[in-house]
Amino acid sequence: MSELPYIRLPVDISVPVRYALGPDSERRLGVPVGRIEEYQLNESLAYPGTQRRYWAYIPQQYSDSAPASLMVFQDGALYMDPAEDLRVPIVFDNLIHAGEMPVTIGVFIDPGVIPDAPQPRNRNHEYDAFDDVYARFVIEEVVSAVQDRYRIADDPDRWAIGGGSSGGNCSFTAAWMRPDKFRRVLSFLGSFAQIPGGNRYPDLIRSSPAKPLRIFMQVATKDIGYNRAEMNWLSENLQVASALAERAYDFRIVLGEGGHNPNHAGAVLPDALRWLWAT
Repeated sequence: MSELPYIRLPVDISVPVRYALGPDSERRLGVPVGRIEEYQLNESLAYPGTQRRYWAYIPQQYSDSAPASLMVFQDGALYMDPAEDLRVPIVFDNLIHAGEMPVTIGVFIDPGVIPDAPQPRNRNHEYDAFDDVYARFVIEEVVSAVQDRYRIADDPDRWAIGGGSSGGNCSFTAAWMRPDKFRRVLSFLGSFAQIPGGNRYPDLIRSSPAKPLRIFMQVATKDIGYNRAEMNWLSENLQVASALAERAYDFRIVLGEGGHNPNHAGAVLPDALRWLWAT
């Protein structure tokens, strides 16, 4: 299966739309800046032979006296980069300072790499799988290490997970498989279309007991496969959203112009987080 990481703009000259980022995506005078700690994980029980980096964002408002909420992001380096569209630590700083989301520790995880392998990136194997392996990896091998250093709430309503492209359906799968841990989901341009064996979620959502999830989805009119019937990213996301609507899930979906890139996601991220964390 081919790798489908986010692509830097410009992506598609037939889709010239460029969304402007709002003030919540910019540094503001007087807003406390959280610190970022980088870690290297060179061994994994879930994914033997892989190595990866991950980061922990610790807001200035964090105190050992009160457990923090948690949000995990896939493709971690992209979501942290202040020169890109998502800029999650900056958005966290602004929203936490404004009281528009709880004091939250962010965990940003890069996909695994297999050194010296012909195809070293393990991203699709980890993110597109329809099983609980990635969720267990996050909980048992990454978050547990962060919990050794910082207090994180046990309440699953205070745990969120998010990502884009394959990281979006990966986040959905992690919460679907482990709602005892993750209850809030952010999926940008989810790659449900390339889950091995096909997108099971529309049928599963309709046939399974409802899960206690809150889900934000962002989709695009010119996502991958927009002009074909098979492997159509927009269509697969809309089918998931339709099933969620039919089962009265707590969800929101936002449609933007554009292709398979994070620009629109970055523009809507502050409002997505406000809604996702609303009580």
